[in-house]
Amino acid sequence: MDTSESSTEPQEKDPSAVIPARRGRRRWAMDTRPLRRPAYRRLWSSTIVTAVGSQLTAVAVPKQIYDITGSSAWVGAASLAGLLPLVVFALWGGAIADSMDRRKLLLITNSGIAVTSVLFWLQAVTGAASVAVLMVLLAVQQAFWGLNAPARSASIARLVPADELPAANALGSTVMQTGQVVGPLLAGVLIPVIGLAELYLIDALALCVTVWAVVRLPALPPLAATTQRRAGVREIVDGFRYMALHKVLLLSFLADIIAMVFGMPRALFPQLASQTYAPYGEGLALGLLFAAIPIGAVLGGLFSGTFSRARRHGWMVIGAVVAWGAAITGFGLSGSLWVAVVFLALAGVADMVSMVFRGSILLSAASDEMRGRMQGVFTVVVAGGPRLADVLHGTAGSAFGARTATVGGGLLVVVAMLGLAAAVPALRRYRV
Repeated sequence: MDTSESSTEPQEKDPSAVIPARRGRRRWAMDTRPLRRPAYRRLWSSTIVTAVGSQLTAVAVPKQIYDITGSSAWVGAASLAGLLPLVVFALWGGAIADSMDRRKLLLITNSGIAVTSVLFWLQAVTGAASVAVLMVLLAVQQAFWGLNAPARSASIARLVPADELPAANALGSTVMQTGQVVGPLLAGVLIPVIGLAELYLIDALALCVTVWAVVRLPALPPLAATTQRRAGVREIVDGFRYMALHKVLLLSFLADIIAMVFGMPRALFPQLASQTYAPYGEGLALGLLFAAIPIGAVLGGLFSGTFSRARRHGWMVIGAVVAWGAAITGFGLSGSLWVAVVFLALAGVADMVSMVFRGSILLSAASDEMRGRMQGVFTVVVAGGPRLADVLHGTAGSAFGARTATVGGGLLVVVAMLGLAAAVPALRRYRV
């Protein structure tokens, strides 16, 4: 990392050297030590703005497609149109992030996403009313995001020391989850006031903040041993081979797949809202079901001081995934909407813990020249797992009923995660 950072800004002392033990509120409140690092603080601060802005576009695109077509099928098709470029470019982007200056890659990709948001605004303000144009722009935007995400995540390990990685991941994940709660609510308020087109423009302006923050980051070039590395198919394959040889990395991905594919019942929320929780009001029930997990994740982040200093990262992942499965099981068994929301919020807390330590394992267990590719795979797993869950739970819900499918999925998560932990000890043994 560029050491000029320390020469231009005063470095504060490591708080662990000043305060021997965290007392009172500091024992359980969010661990903010990474924010003492100027470079990380700039990157994180920009995320506060873009986390909300990106959700405005995430609401605007399906809303505009539905306004044009009047068909939810087209909305679903647009989601799939964005998935393929995301998968392809996330894997390729991981290889690129290991072969060039990650700061430069972040500048290029964030600028590309911003330009795409401007194009979204132009097509909306000119009244193009073309689903094809929207789907092409969405595919381009997801391609840029796929290139961006691995470089952004892999850079964190160069901006904070290893013992602060869980805290840094908790800070970043909390902001993103907050955006998932605040962004859609803000979009719902703004659309009747300023119109749909302006949501895209707000997102583009928010991305300018991110570009400015990235400009001020130190250079993040490849380490000396990897300066001649290419970013082709062979390098992508090498990344998968590296992952297969390092069991703890592979297991961290499998843990997320188990949790999300078997235990993410969001495809059943509409059915549960219209049937099981109809007496509470279908609209209220649906909104609460979708908001509960992100709200729980935000709460988990705000109180992340209770777990972010743990050193047994493997056991934290195992415990979090098992807790997620148990909470989803409780949700499926709940006849009361309010009890169901509590269980989903608890699942959100467990998901936050899992995200924090899976991310920390990827950054600490992988060597720097492989971090980009590991983050590329991570991006694909995070994006693809819930979509596979939608298909699996939707099919199971139609065949066996929504509550049965939800309970079965939650129990399957618990059994599968405990079985994996028992069969392969590498994850249990991993600590920093």
